[in-house]
Amino acid sequence: MNKSEIVFLEGPHSRWAEFKFTLHTMLELIRGFRGLHFMGPCITIFGSARFKEGHSYYEFTRKAAAAFAKLGFTILTGGGPGLMEAANRGAKDVGGRSVGCNIELAKEQQPNLYLDKWVNMKHFFIRKILLVKYSFAFVVMPGGYGTLDEYFEALTLIQTKKIKNFPIIIFGKEYHAELLLHIEHMRKNATISEDDMELFLVTDDIEEAVKLISEKSIKQYDLKPKHKVKPYRWLFEK
Repeated sequence: MNKSEIVFLEGPHSRWAEFKFTLHTMLELIRGFRGLHFMGPCITIFGSARFKEGHSYYEFTRKAAAAFAKLGFTILTGGGPGLMEAANRGAKDVGGRSVGCNIELAKEQQPNLYLDKWVNMKHFFIRKILLVKYSFAFVVMPGGYGTLDEYFEALTLIQTKKIKNFPIIIFGKEYHAELLLHIEHMRKNATISEDDMELFLVTDDIEEAVKLISEKSIKQYDLKPKHKVKPYRWLFEK
């Protein structure tokens, strides 16, 4: 068979549908940016929606998020249940700020009860943009497809220098053992470099993670305490 004998398939073509999708995407991005604009430097925590209160991963995530919130960061998650809820709850435990970027699903995912503010997104790719945009560190807890998707998205953006070299911390050495073996397999086969192995920290020590974030986020990017705005008495402000 030569090339002239091939009959190519034709897919649907609708310029109007593509134009509407572009507009909807743009409006969703603008809505997300407006909703999250003033929340300050964040630490984004990725994790499964399926580990409930009482599970060791839930309690560890809650404790870790509290420690990060004490540094002055806003805790940002996907806004749903499970380890996302645990992270937002940990922030609230210590008086920190807690924000979510919730995804609209066929089986609707409700924002958890520990959010100061949240936005609802229709598309996963826009949600991931928002989870990355405001963060100075990324924390990976045990999870499934979505958690690994978010982890490798952030890792790839840092590897390719599309975003700055923010810390990435993987908690759960036992849970992620097979994943770490595969990453080592990629290194041995030179599909990633030796330097790429330095782009993330694997630990179960919250204090080690706090120290890394203090050095590589706060000091490296010269993050300063937010100045309180003094009220103007002549405007009768209190």
